[in-house]
Amino acid sequence: MTDLATETQLNVEDAPEGVDEPQILPLDGWHRARGGRMVPFAGYLMPVQYEGIMAEHLWTRESAGLFDVSHMGQLVFTAEAGVDAVARALEAMLPGDIGGLGEGRMRYSLLLNEEGGILDDLMVTRRANATGEDEIYMVVNGATKYDDIGYLLDVLPEDVTMNLQDEQALLALQGPKAVDALARLVPGVEALVFMTAGSFSWNGHALWISRSGYTGEDGFEISVPAEAAAALADALYAEPEVKPIGLGARDSLRLEAGLPLYGHDLDPETTPVMADLGFAVSKRRRDAADFAGAGRILAEREAGAAVRRVGLLVSGRQPVREGASVVAEDGAVIGRVTSGGFAPTLGAAIAMAYVPADLAAPGTGVRLVQRGKVHEATVAAMPFVPHRYVRASATKGA
Repeated sequence: MTDLATETQLNVEDAPEGVDEPQILPLDGWHRARGGRMVPFAGYLMPVQYEGIMAEHLWTRESAGLFDVSHMGQLVFTAEAGVDAVARALEAMLPGDIGGLGEGRMRYSLLLNEEGGILDDLMVTRRANATGEDEIYMVVNGATKYDDIGYLLDVLPEDVTMNLQDEQALLALQGPKAVDALARLVPGVEALVFMTAGSFSWNGHALWISRSGYTGEDGFEISVPAEAAAALADALYAEPEVKPIGLGARDSLRLEAGLPLYGHDLDPETTPVMADLGFAVSKRRRDAADFAGAGRILAEREAGAAVRRVGLLVSGRQPVREGASVVAEDGAVIGRVTSGGFAPTLGAAIAMAYVPADLAAPGTGVRLVQRGKVHEATVAAMPFVPHRYVRASATKGA
C-alpha cells in the first residue's frame, strides 16, 4: 500500500482561529480502538484510514462504509414568525428555493458573499421539530462552520434564531448495501429516497436520517445524540456489510463522483457558474434576482464564465495534485488543478481543474505541469464514476 501522499489529497489543516489544539470527536476512542490513524483535519482529530485507503474505497463501492462526519456543523434555524420567515432570511444568501421545500425535503445550496463568491456549500432541509413546528436544518462544512456561523449571525435578522447542535454526532453510511444494514437496525429508512429525510428512533434515541451523502453512492447521513454515537457505530459495525472508512477514501470517492471539496475546488473567488454548480440557482430565484451576487451570477449564466471547473483524465498512473498548473503551448499558465488523485475504481489518475471556457469541452487536450514535469490530460465529463443514488422513480413498483 502506498502512503497517503501518493493516494489522495486532503484538506488537512490546523484548528480554526481561536482553537489552539484540534478538537476531539465523540467517537475518537472508537476510531482508535479499531486501528484508525488519526490526523488533524478541519480543526479536529479524525481517522484518515484503518486498513488502507484503496481497500476502504473499494469496500464502499461494493458494500457499505461507515464514516464519522461529526466535524461538520449541524445548524437549526427558527423564528417566532414561522419557518417561512427563516426561509426568506436564508434566501438572501442562498440561491436555492428554500421557501419551496416540503417537509423532509432537502436541497444542496451555496452560501454566497455579496460578489457572488462561494463561502461554503451546504445541505438545507425543512423538518418538523419535537413540538411539531417546522424549522430549517442545515449541514455545513467542518472547516468553515465557525466562519459560516459568524457570517450568518452578522446578516440574519434579529428575529431568526440559529442554534449549533454540538451535542449531536453525524455518521454517514455509504454504499450499495448501506440500506440493507441500516434497515435492520432502523426499519423504515428504506422508504426514503435521495434527498429526503425523516425522524426515526433507535434504542430510545431520536435519530434524524437523510438519504444523502458525498461519495456518489446510495447511502444515509445519521444525526445521533453524541452520547449514543458509539453504541450506534458498534451496532452498524456488527452488520456484515459494514466497515469503518477514513477520510482518505472519502476524498477519493468524492473525487470519482465529481463532487467539489470546499477550500480546494470552491472558494470565495469562485462563483456557481465557474464551479459548474448552476443547478443550485433555482429558476424562481433567477427570476427574482434577489440573492447575494445575483447580478454577477446571472450575467455569467447569460454570457458564460471566463473559466470553468472541469474533470481531467490524466495520462499515466501518476496523480497530478492541487496546485499544478494548466499551461498553454507556449508555457503560459492558463489554469490550475484544484483536486487530483488516483481513482481506484477506474485504475487511472483523475483531477479537477479550472480552465478557460474555450478549453472546457469534453475531449479537449490540455497540458499540466507539476514540479517541472509535464503531464498530458484530457477534459472529461463528470462524474468520472456514475452516481448510484436511489431516486423516487426507482422505487415505483418495488
